[in-house]
Parts: sequence; C-alpha cells; structure tokens
Amino acid sequence: MEQNIKQDRICIGRNIRRIRKEKKIGQTELAALLQLEDVMMTREALVKIERGIQHIRVSQLKAIKNVLGTTYEDLFKEEA
Repeated sequence: MEQNIKQDRICIGRNIRRIRKEKKIGQTELAALLQLEDVMMTREALVKIERGIQHIRVSQLKAIKNVLGTTYEDLFKEEA
C-alpha cells in the first residue's frame, strides 16, 4: 500500500497551486498531464489536494514535481 503524505504546517497543496499558476497550467491540464505519466488523478482530486482536504500519495507528488518541473524543496516550503 502506498503511503499518503499528511499536510500540516507544510502546505503542499497550496504550493502545488502556486507553482501551477506561476506556470499558467490549469487544473484540468495538470490532471491530464499526470494521466500521461500513468498517475490517475481527476481534476476534482487535484482541487481537494490543493485545498488540503485530501492527502497526496507519494507517486502523485513525484509526478506533480516532474510535470511542473519543480523541486521537492519548493513543494514542501513552509508558510512564513
């Protein structure tokens, strides 16, 4: 079973949203790009992850990092 990453003070979802918007990628487009990486994710699931409602799986985080061309450091950045 794959491990979920709990979002606490580290706001992974908000960081994903910020980076996605900086790169001008919509939620539907990101979900489609993730599916091309063999990571099944719906736009609805992405919305929940970005809002911190749903935990993110390790495979999802890795694929998002690759698709967005970012680093784990940027994804795990804490809020000031």
